[in-house]
Amino acid sequence: MVQLDFSKSADGLIPAIAQDWQTGEVLMLAYINQEAWEKTLQTGIATYWTRSRRKLWVKGESSGNIQKIKEILVDCDLDTVIFKIEQVGDAACHEGFRSCFFRRVEADGSLTIVGERVFNPDDVYKK
Repeated sequence: MVQLDFSKSADGLIPAIAQDWQTGEVLMLAYINQEAWEKTLQTGIATYWTRSRRKLWVKGESSGNIQKIKEILVDCDLDTVIFKIEQVGDAACHEGFRSCFFRRVEADGSLTIVGERVFNPDDVYKK
């Protein structure tokens, strides 16, 4: 099995880019540690390390919008991965957009929303 290099960062995390396996659209960027990597390989479902909650996070565990792994690409330094995924459900973004990259920076520095919200996060993430 491939051994990723988690030693390059003090916290043992490496970037994981989630990309739609059919369209190539970048849906999100998150981080994985060794445990998340192993769980992703075991289950075929994208599992990350949440830096804010400091725990493993199975994408979609709250929303139902899981990410099924179709293919994994590893960079030349073995310290970044691309998860080519099937996005189950309409959105990867917790703000209700298909992609977390739903805002464009304009020449004046302002942000313009270029994505379409596909669900209301207040309805999905009732606290």
